Amino acid sequence: MTPAVALVADIGGTHARFALVEGGEVLHPTVLRCADYEGPAAAATAFLAANCPGRHPVRGAFAVASAIVGDRIELTNSPWRFSIEATRQHLGLERLGVVNDFTAVALSVRHLTPENLLAIGGGAAEPGCPIAVLGPGTGLGVSALVPGETGGWSALATEGGHVTMAAATDREAEVLGWLRRRFDHVSAERVLSGQGLVNLYQALSALSNRQAVFSTPDVITQRGLDGSCPVSREAVEIFFAMMGTAAGNLALSVGARGGVFIAGGILPRMAEPFRLSGFRSRFEEHGRFQPYLAAIPTWLITHPLPAFIGLAALVGGDDSP
Repeated sequence: MTPAVALVADIGGTHARFALVEGGEVLHPTVLRCADYEGPAAAATAFLAANCPGRHPVRGAFAVASAIVGDRIELTNSPWRFSIEATRQHLGLERLGVVNDFTAVALSVRHLTPENLLAIGGGAAEPGCPIAVLGPGTGLGVSALVPGETGGWSALATEGGHVTMAAATDREAEVLGWLRRRFDHVSAERVLSGQGLVNLYQALSALSNRQAVFSTPDVITQRGLDGSCPVSREAVEIFFAMMGTAAGNLALSVGARGGVFIAGGILPRMAEPFRLSGFRSRFEEHGRFQPYLAAIPTWLITHPLPAFIGLAALVGGDDSP
């Protein structure tokens, strides 16, 4: 009997990634620009026309960069708005599940292989203990994977990227003070995202009495890593360190003795500089709980599409959101 085909999608603020899942295998991963389509139904229809002729998926699972409350989805960093039920009907699916994008990433971590991970310090993961997941992209995604009493695992849907960011140094306090005058509330996402890196660069430029001449995270990252721009270099260094602060806070909050996984679209592209940065030392620098955090392993997910791995597990019934 031919296995049923499922449609999966990872929908962010800038791009929507689609694929088919058949027999647990992810097929035809495709990246579409959100700006080119009115919404996920139109984008999915275009994807299916190109990649699934003659067959039609019966189930679907979408991961979205948004809180999931009721039927109506409003993406945090995208103009897309849609109804889950209307989208299901439009695509002719028997069932369509929608989860937070980092819920899907959290569901992936138990299925990733060592080749998909870069270890960045710590000891061995404690079996059966909570696992934390976070990562910067268009926004800052945060989730956790917690064990159930009967042996299963559940992923937490959170909006942890919008917690208030705290400074760990006087320089960071200056940066956050400058940003607070601009944004009022400076969340972790205001500094730990693509735009967040730009925000850091702009704040540091102003504090250094320099003109902010760069406006994209790619350029700031390049100039920071090659050392050609001192302000960009400091912005990247603070970005890495603040990732350590946020990851350590999350590990303490959920008791993540099963490890902390870093994902997102930014850090895998600069994996080695991140590994050698102040991230890990800052992760551990939490006062009396330094020994607790020092034992927790941290990994950078290098798999290009971890959300698809989690969605494949979800449609296959291996895990639950």
